[in-house]
Amino acid sequence: MADCVFCGIVAGSVPAFLVASSPAGVAFLDIRPVFKGHVLIVPRPHIVQLIDLPAADLSGYFRFVQLIAAAVPAALGSQGTFVAENNIVSQSVPHLHTHVVPRTKGDGLRGFFWPRHKYASDEEALDHASRIGDEYRSLALPEG
Repeated sequence: MADCVFCGIVAGSVPAFLVASSPAGVAFLDIRPVFKGHVLIVPRPHIVQLIDLPAADLSGYFRFVQLIAAAVPAALGSQGTFVAENNIVSQSVPHLHTHVVPRTKGDGLRGFFWPRHKYASDEEALDHASRIGDEYRSLALPEG
């Protein structure tokens, strides 16, 4: 879709802090992270919400999400992750996207009133993207 920012990121025409790419989708840093290392994963085709994702694409997409959710704590030293999707309501970009947010006990995240923590610089964002991407690539072994 021509006016979709996430389609632009998938196509490479919109800049993003790329974390990883797979046939199922693209993972990149959220520009308004809840915590540093907050990753968004989007499917390659323009799909608005989860119920529109073809059943044939579910396993590949959620395997990609699963690997990013494993990579984030391993790369950043967090204790876990919060994985979430909005469908229509609170979906700031109308393209299916899954949030993977690093979590640590006592981090201050309560309910859905989330503080936002900006990167100090593009270099810091690139470092987070690189570390998570490296960890993803170490986990993304060929299936078989």
